[in-house]
Amino acid sequence: MNGGDLMSSVKVSIIGAGSAVFSLRLVSDICKTKSLHGSTVTLMDINKSRLDVVFVLAKKYAEETGADIKFEKVENLEDAIRNSDFVINTALIGGHDFLLKMKEIGERHGYYRGIDSQEFNMVSDYYTLTNWNQLSFFLEVARTMEKLAPDAWLLQAANPVFEGTTLIQRETNIKMVGFCHGHYGVDEIIETLGLNRENVDWQVAGVNHGIWLNRFRYEGKDGYPLLDKYFSSRKSWEPRDPFDDQLSPVALDMYRFYGVMPIGDTTRNSTWKYHYDLETKKKWYGEPWGGVDSKLGWKWYEDKLNMITTAMNELAKVVNAEPEIKLKDMLARFMSDENIPETFAEEIRKFYDPEVLSGEQHIPFIDAIVNNNSGTFIVNTMNNGVIKELPDNIATEFPAVVDQKGIHPVEIEPKVPERVISWYLKPRILRMEWALEAFLKRDPSIIIEILVRDRRTESFEQAKAVVEEIFERDEND
Repeated sequence: MNGGDLMSSVKVSIIGAGSAVFSLRLVSDICKTKSLHGSTVTLMDINKSRLDVVFVLAKKYAEETGADIKFEKVENLEDAIRNSDFVINTALIGGHDFLLKMKEIGERHGYYRGIDSQEFNMVSDYYTLTNWNQLSFFLEVARTMEKLAPDAWLLQAANPVFEGTTLIQRETNIKMVGFCHGHYGVDEIIETLGLNRENVDWQVAGVNHGIWLNRFRYEGKDGYPLLDKYFSSRKSWEPRDPFDDQLSPVALDMYRFYGVMPIGDTTRNSTWKYHYDLETKKKWYGEPWGGVDSKLGWKWYEDKLNMITTAMNELAKVVNAEPEIKLKDMLARFMSDENIPETFAEEIRKFYDPEVLSGEQHIPFIDAIVNNNSGTFIVNTMNNGVIKELPDNIATEFPAVVDQKGIHPVEIEPKVPERVISWYLKPRILRMEWALEAFLKRDPSIIIEILVRDRRTESFEQAKAVVEEIFERDEND
């Protein structure tokens, strides 16, 4: 599988490890990466029951696959971080319950899908205005690392990655990188067009949830005419599920305006043109959900997530009660349920394929840093001239080669089009700066000013009322 002749043991801490699906992807990856065998993975979560589930399943998986990985669990942040080499933060403070409360308050005051739904930032769990506790926790993790693990790397997985990576790198001195898997939208384009992957030369750049296919070449020639041919010959389009939007009508419309394709969650983070109401969403993102960020689409996601969480809980109970039973056999029976989404069934198939990693970049990044098993990654880190038209002191997303010496940005060629820079990235960056200023000054009145510029606001009193209700809550103390 993965890894060269070098082998090094490290301590990897996963913060918010009770998120079973994501944590088990990382568990699977490190167990398959033989050059990291001998390492310790510390699972940390304040939700003891969810933490126990992941701990039981992780140990069982390592046992069945013969991986020399030690797992431990803790409920305290300092215990998790102390002497770590790598810290992966995936925690969502308040969980989805908090996000739902904020959304409900916003809608009660006339803000469809809540006040965090803003132009160029429509993703349903990418809260930048209301969840100050999330941003506070980002800094707490980083500052705890400065104290207890000053040489460690922070790998930021929890949203908002754009605001969070920018904030942490401005306010602390730790080594860090943010990761997202949105760039895999390029794979869908390649597969849909029926291209030989080895002959595709592609590149994406922008900011997190705002990346663009600036380079797309096939067999040494411009690949965009192939995409144009696909769109012109397509007679209809229906989404497989609410997340299926990479080649949706909204993606085509954005491509026509900006000149290059939006990739991954960028198709969700667009203007109000596509998001006025449910009917508008259905027009652009497809029937019957109108995309994953509509009320219908998000309910679909939460229902599937609850189903999978329940299943993981049951699996852990069986493992505890019957240690001799094989986790692989139980997962096979679970996959036979016709209600299981195909995307999740495919994930389980990859889970036990020794030659296939999950697609998350975290463990390969650790392997590159530790064992010099270098590779090209799509990273979020300070711009510092990579996208020359953007400020240096913001986190941008771009390709980079990673090895023992660190992160080495790849030249962005061709440049990101001026239309994308001026009409998309700069407005998105401005909204990031507004959100961070409000947070750092702990000044809700700044959020009122943001909402005054929101198309849903009909009066200053409306904006003032929603902000007062949100920030009077204990959760945002």
